Amino acid sequence: MSASSQNNDNQEIDLSQISKKIGIFFENISTKIFRMFLFFKRNILWVGVLVIVGAGLGFYLDKTQKVYDNEIIVSPNFASGDYMYSKVQLIDSKIEDGDTVFLRDVIGIKNSKNLKGIAVTPITDVYKFIDNKPQNFELIKLMSEDGDIKKVINETVTSKNYPYHMIAFSTVGQTSNEKTVQPILNYLNDSEYYKKIQKEYLNNVKVKMSENDSIISQINGFLNAFKTTVNGSQKSDKLVYYNENSQLNEVIKTKDLLVYEQGVHRVELVNLDKIVKDSSTTLNVKSNKAVNGKMKLVLPLLFLFLFVVLGYMKSFYKNQMSKLNL
Repeated sequence: MSASSQNNDNQEIDLSQISKKIGIFFENISTKIFRMFLFFKRNILWVGVLVIVGAGLGFYLDKTQKVYDNEIIVSPNFASGDYMYSKVQLIDSKIEDGDTVFLRDVIGIKNSKNLKGIAVTPITDVYKFIDNKPQNFELIKLMSEDGDIKKVINETVTSKNYPYHMIAFSTVGQTSNEKTVQPILNYLNDSEYYKKIQKEYLNNVKVKMSENDSIISQINGFLNAFKTTVNGSQKSDKLVYYNENSQLNEVIKTKDLLVYEQGVHRVELVNLDKIVKDSSTTLNVKSNKAVNGKMKLVLPLLFLFLFVVLGYMKSFYKNQMSKLNL
């Protein structure tokens, strides 16, 4: 017999064995499915009881243990981003530890047992980050030279410096601004160091605004004097030649920039009245994450799974005992 014919025979034998193994595999699966069917048939009463009890308990939990999502959009002032993040992380650790005394007495949260978690995340807005801040633009440009711009934008070092952030927390049952939001904000704004920084910062802004008002007043006086001179010359029938190098346009541009800057400072004063300034709050949005609101489906399936596991363990125990008796 040649070598080629032997190879063909070996290949046929291998294919035959593989086909047999595949057939045995599917036969085992069908046998297990049938055994599972028989198991449920033999225990149909228990299965019905577990489904009814699980569904009833699930309906009760879905009705009484409703979870709600809440969000606060905030802006940390005076470079207090890292401070705010560490404070929120501390609150979350106290929630995980079940330290209701700290949450109630130190922070002032009412119904602190209903608080299920809190986290702060940046609201990605690179345009706000670089708006009127050339140094931030140069930073983004420099960091993006060695990596993906999307990765740079979402880097922790960058994201913590975005102007707006979202504090999200969950509660069992509905909450209110007085019960939860205000205590959290009061806790975040309770810092002697940043209160001193805030005082000096506000004082600097007010001094700058006062100086700007003084300069605008001087410019207005100059423009009024120029207007009077022009009007007087026209009445006396004397020719007045306007010199483009008189820098009158520059004076007008300077006034326009100062007026714009004053408007920016007025808005700034509104936003700087707190260390962590809240801009909007959304409360009591029903949560459908994970198993929230789905316990009427989860519990029956869980009970059936545990029942099958116990049945398998009981069958395994009997099989092992019968082997030992042999």
